Amino acid sequence: MPLPQSMIYLDYAATTPVDPKVAETLAKFLGVDGVFANPASRSHMFGWQAEAAVEHARKQVAGLLKADTREIVWTSGATEANNLAIKGVAEALGDEKRHIITSQTEHKAVLDCVGYLEGKGFEITRIQPCSNGRITAEQVREHVRSDTALISIMHVNNETGVINDVEGVGAVAQEFDVLFHIDAAQSAGKVPIDTQSLAVDFISVCAHKIYGPKGVGALYVRRKPDFVLPPLIHGGGHERGMRSGTLPTHQIAAMGACFDMAAELMAAEQSRLSKLKALFLDGLSGIAGLINNSPCDYSVPGILNLAFPNQDGQLLLSALPNLAISSGSACTSATMAPSHVLKAMGLSDELALSSLRFSFGRFTTEEQVLTASSQLKSVLAKLG
Repeated sequence: MPLPQSMIYLDYAATTPVDPKVAETLAKFLGVDGVFANPASRSHMFGWQAEAAVEHARKQVAGLLKADTREIVWTSGATEANNLAIKGVAEALGDEKRHIITSQTEHKAVLDCVGYLEGKGFEITRIQPCSNGRITAEQVREHVRSDTALISIMHVNNETGVINDVEGVGAVAQEFDVLFHIDAAQSAGKVPIDTQSLAVDFISVCAHKIYGPKGVGALYVRRKPDFVLPPLIHGGGHERGMRSGTLPTHQIAAMGACFDMAAELMAAEQSRLSKLKALFLDGLSGIAGLINNSPCDYSVPGILNLAFPNQDGQLLLSALPNLAISSGSACTSATMAPSHVLKAMGLSDELALSSLRFSFGRFTTEEQVLTASSQLKSVLAKLG
């Protein structure tokens, strides 16, 4: 059932709508008149066509990351990609190296993964960010040890939009010969990623954060002659033995299309979002005590996290039924606990619980931003 036209979607960090052009690509690979075959069926033309589509999409995803097509492994999303990288490294190096470095502000797909390994005897260092939410290379350097197997630091934080110093962290990892993984679910298509210059071994990405379908992602695995990433899923030896399972041609083709669009539109899109963010903040001017948890110098323009002191974030959400916004990550929105990201940044429970995330995207308009800021300001005035 279609939503009322008065509804305004400002939760692009949770997921994005599929771009109409990407939806057209998706549809071409579903029906009997389309390219629907199993791409692993190499005994007939139907399978060859599907395989060609998969490889074309692999080239498109590799293009956005400036990578070799042989370094792209299809997964069901960034969560699986994170698990494949982190658990794969642990299995490969666990006999000799049992220390992993990550941060307190990672997505649960990383934190829960390293927590699982901690239960298996691995030692985990979870770095607290600076007060602006950033993880720096200097912080990482302090914790590298001779038995460090992996450093896993997200590129862009999903709750605050803060951009971590992955270039600096990569240089530290390279200096100490430690494998480096980046969760780039929120940065791919928004921040340039060049694997030719960035010292990184694994990058997790997905389609649904940049106007593609849910349920498909990829892991960039740098080709290294002395390291083989063990699989999480066995059976069939697909994806050069790193990830078995029949490939969803329709989703993969659509992911390729949205990554291709992102490469073309990135600069113009981020510029437009910067203007929308500034317009939104300008509309909130005059609100006493407003705290910006997304420092402009170190954050992407599409994500804005704001704290409203002495307000209940959940009460604010319920008082704004026409705005689709969130109190944090979509993966933890069912809990009433304060955001682990904001807590790690030093916010009190009260401030963390008073914070809301607004995220803008390709289909957000100036009119919507102005309406949203006006409604928010009005509700705050009534709540006092």
